[in-house]
Formats: sequence, structure tokens, C-alpha cells
Amino acid sequence: MGSVTRTVIDALAKSADFHAPQIETMPREQLAELQLDRLRATVRHAAENVTLHRARLNAAAVRAEDLRSLADVQRLPFTTKADLRDHYPFGLFALPVETLARLHASSGTTGKPTVVGYSADDLSTWADLMARTLHCAGARRGDVIHNAYGYGLFTGGLGTHYGAERLGAVVVPVSGGSTERQISLITDFKARVLCATPSYALAIAEVAEQQGVDLRKSALRVGMFGAEPWSQAMREEIEARIGVRAIDNYGLSEVMGPGVAVECEQQDGLHGWEDHFLFEVIDPETGMPLPEGEAGELVITTLTKQALPMLRYRTRDITRITTARCACGRTHLRMLRIAGRSDDMLIIRGVNVYPSQIEAVLVGRPGIAPHYQLVVERAGHLDAVTIEVEAAPGVPSDGYAAIAGDVRHHVKSLVGITTTVRVLQPGEVPRSQGKAVRVRDLRPKGA
Repeated sequence: MGSVTRTVIDALAKSADFHAPQIETMPREQLAELQLDRLRATVRHAAENVTLHRARLNAAAVRAEDLRSLADVQRLPFTTKADLRDHYPFGLFALPVETLARLHASSGTTGKPTVVGYSADDLSTWADLMARTLHCAGARRGDVIHNAYGYGLFTGGLGTHYGAERLGAVVVPVSGGSTERQISLITDFKARVLCATPSYALAIAEVAEQQGVDLRKSALRVGMFGAEPWSQAMREEIEARIGVRAIDNYGLSEVMGPGVAVECEQQDGLHGWEDHFLFEVIDPETGMPLPEGEAGELVITTLTKQALPMLRYRTRDITRITTARCACGRTHLRMLRIAGRSDDMLIIRGVNVYPSQIEAVLVGRPGIAPHYQLVVERAGHLDAVTIEVEAAPGVPSDGYAAIAGDVRHHVKSLVGITTTVRVLQPGEVPRSQGKAVRVRDLRPKGA
């Protein structure tokens, strides 16, 4: 973004169109006071109503009254996804399930699903935050919002839906799938905003191009994408093929769902809504806090959740944060784009690699489409990766070897690892209607 003077920032803040201006531009000192008050209330609520939290807080000899500053959050024990699974289904709820308004859950593909609950007040707070999030991304009252996030137990679809309604927008609740029909609805209903996973947005673009539909000439102007890590190269590909400003949205069901943090139109980091969440970055190995600006694991404490208060939840997402004021005028801290998950990190011949680093090399390379998978196998004590990339339409098969060599070379020079590359024909890489499966893990279980 470059340096921006305080005069320019203040002028932008005065002229900007905020959804909740008093909150979004609150002075950081006042924001910290609000966070501390809400942190004490959350710790008290968790200690009084959740057996696990009460036992851990007692073991750590920490009470809500002991929290004198936000730095004291470091005295609180961590919470992890394993805690949710170990106390399945309702063991971390702070309210009786019969008093709640809704339940969501993960797919449970790696074990028991993680179950999250919402009181009626939680749902109202979520809708408010998603309205703020959509507005920050560029959506406005009266816009037609094409919502291609999956509806159901996944929080993306309903979270976006109720936020859009709270904003005063017109929601098209199409969910995922039936891509050809989605394109007709986008063009016929003149949607201005597209909400989807970035991988599915590219799938929509691909089918539209096959149909001879140029989405760049449609009414779409804003794309709000999330639910999976994606690279700057992927952003540029989406913007070029659909003609939208592609905005990154971050959330996770354990904390709330979508709407925890979002980019503004500056696209210079995701504003984390600090009036409802307390953000930390820690060393994923030691658990110790890291200075502002250093990359580490994101930890979030909820400040207003009633049904499922989360104390220092370890997201496993790797990012950096800054409290430097944004040119948009918002004072809430910014997270850099999620680099990947600490548990998704691969060790390839001694080099630590995240799938998003490989994606950044692949997307936009000549001769290949922006669809890929990484096949991970165990070679001795290290991981070995085969990159499966898809040739762009019209590329002759006798050129596949040259493409594979080009990909191998650039991954080696830019990421620093040696890989095997397989070039597949157009359409061979599986398309996703929700979160893309970027890694096929063929390593022995428990390896």
C-alpha cells in the first residue's frame, strides 16, 4: 500500500461509507477497554457454565477479576479442536441445548464432527457482523447477492445469507452445484456480489467461458471469497476472468463462522472485528506469543458468544497481524492473508512448505489451468509431493512434457523443493462445489 499520511487517513475515514462507523473507527485505546471488559465477562461466563473451562482456569489459578490488561489473556489455557471432539456433542456449551436457536457442525471426515451452538442473541450478533463484513467488502443495501456457499451444517451459506438480509441486500440462496444454472441466475438476476469459495468461483468462470458467457460483462463487481486458503495469484486469476474485486473473508465455525475478519476495498489485510474477538499470534511449537508482524499461529478468544464461548482457541492458521491504521480509516487490526495451516505444512526434503506457496507458482503459468492437486506420499522419513496440474484448453498433448518441466523448474527455484509433475487433460482435476481438496494424502495412517 505504501505510506499514507495521517491527514489522508483522517480524510478517508470521514468520507468513507462504514456500516457501523462508531465501532469501525473506534480509537484503539477505547477498543482495548471494551475488549477487556468483554474478556472478563466471557471468562466469568465460561468458568460458571463449562466444566472444562472451570477446571482449567482453576488449575491455572486464574479468575476473571485477575485480568488487569489484555496481555493477561496469556494466562488463560488454550482450547483446541480436539477439546470439541473429546466433549462431543455439547460438552463445551455454556447454555442448555434446549435453549439454543441453532446447531452447526463440521463434516467430521477426520473423526467426530465439531458441533457449535448459537443462542438467538448469537445469531443476531452473527448477522450484524456479517452485514458489517459484506459492507466492508463493497456490498451495499439493495445489491443482489448471489450466495454460492453451501447451505446446511456448513456455516458459510446461512452465515452469509442472514448477514446479507441484515444489510438490506437481496439474497439469491443458490448454494453450491448446478453451475450452468448459477451462471444463468447471475446474468438474469443481475447479481452485483458473488459469495463462494475461490475454487468454486473459478469453476463458475470456467463453465461460463465454455458456454460463451463473459462474466466480465455481467453486473458482478464484488466477489467475497473464503473458507479455504488462496493465493494472490488466485485472486488475480479470479479478477481477470470474472471482472470483480476479489475480497478475502475469514471465519471458522468454532469461533462463529464467516465474518470474523475481512478485507476492505484496499485489499491490504483482513480487518479482524476486535469488538467481538481478541486476536493473538503465537509460536505454534512453543505456544509463546510473538511480536506484532511476525508470522505464527492465530489464536482467537470470543468476547460476546453466549452458547459457545471459546478461550484462546488455536485455529492452526498461519498469519501475521498489524495494528497500523488502514487507509480506509478503520482502526481494527489487520491479518495478512492466511498462508496455510500449521497442520497442513509439508516437510519436503527438509524444507517446510505450505500448499498455498505451490499454488502461487502454479496459477497464471502459461499452458495450465488454475486447477491442481498435490499428492503427498511418504518416502523414508520425509514427504514426497507429486503436483497434478491441468493443461489449459487447446494445449496439444505433445506439449505436456515441456509444461511439466517448466512447473518443476519454477517450483524448485521459487519454493525450493523438488517435485514430480503430472500434466492432466482439461477437466481431469476434480472440481469442488465447496472447499477445494488441494491435498490428497496417501501417507500411511499414523506416519
